[in-house]
Amino acid sequence: MLDKETFHPLNYIKKEEYSGSMEGMRYMLKRVKSGEADAIRVTIWPEPFNLQHTPDHLKESIEVPLTAEGVDQAADWINGRYEAEREKWQESRRAPWA
Repeated sequence: MLDKETFHPLNYIKKEEYSGSMEGMRYMLKRVKSGEADAIRVTIWPEPFNLQHTPDHLKESIEVPLTAEGVDQAADWINGRYEAEREKWQESRRAPWA
């Protein structure tokens, strides 16, 4: 689980993509344009592949404001999606990949 007390990648996201993984679930936070405003696109997908090599149907995304509150929303969403399908994420770590 992401700890919101220590998860503060906002300044990094303003310049670069921020990615990580959590027990079988990978995630990326990326600065995007949402209409006239900047936002953070949060994407999750199962291991073992990177974002570009994972089929689109296995990815989920949301957009949140490019603010500290948006980062908190992103952490809540990532944690919630992890908890909702914990077995799926953990199974992706055990899958036999060729």
